[in-house]
Amino acid sequence: MKSYFAHETSVIDSDCVIGIGTKIWHFSHVMSNCVIGKGCNLGQNVVVSPEVILGDNVKVQNNVSIYTGVTCEDDVFLGPSMVFTNIINPRSAIKRREQYSNTLVKRGASIGANATIICGVNIGEYAFIGAGAVVVNDVLPYALVVGNPSKQIGWISEYGHKLNFNEHGYAVCSESKEEYELKDNKVQKVVST
Repeated sequence: MKSYFAHETSVIDSDCVIGIGTKIWHFSHVMSNCVIGKGCNLGQNVVVSPEVILGDNVKVQNNVSIYTGVTCEDDVFLGPSMVFTNIINPRSAIKRREQYSNTLVKRGASIGANATIICGVNIGEYAFIGAGAVVVNDVLPYALVVGNPSKQIGWISEYGHKLNFNEHGYAVCSESKEEYELKDNKVQKVVST
């Protein structure tokens, strides 16, 4: 008996590992040797290519393509119709399967609708990629990036709110009231003792 839900129109290759409580919706295809964690949600018309790794509680919205070479850690959000690439210079007539570039999306990061992630980048913890952005370089943890090519326009909290740092390098999330520190162009959450 399966410990996950798969809509009758979805296709799941036999050698995948899928965690408890995961839901896979209409017309999605999970290909061979994928690892999908617990409590994930794959929307309609999602493609998960061979050997992709998704952590726990990853939310994949409709029409997303996740190609070989991509790893998403826990609590990642992939917005509608966003896409990853895995070859920097694709050509139909030239086979480059051995040249896939790896892309890592760290814990808690969100990627907005219609964004494109060019292969070989790392997206830091809790980073936020705006809708339609084209990411061509690594993204720092807690960074807010937008545009084509993407550029950083600020910092964002774990709850997804823009952080406004004071002259001492501290900011407070408007929702969680958690405090963050900006030092040497790096953000970290202040842990109370």
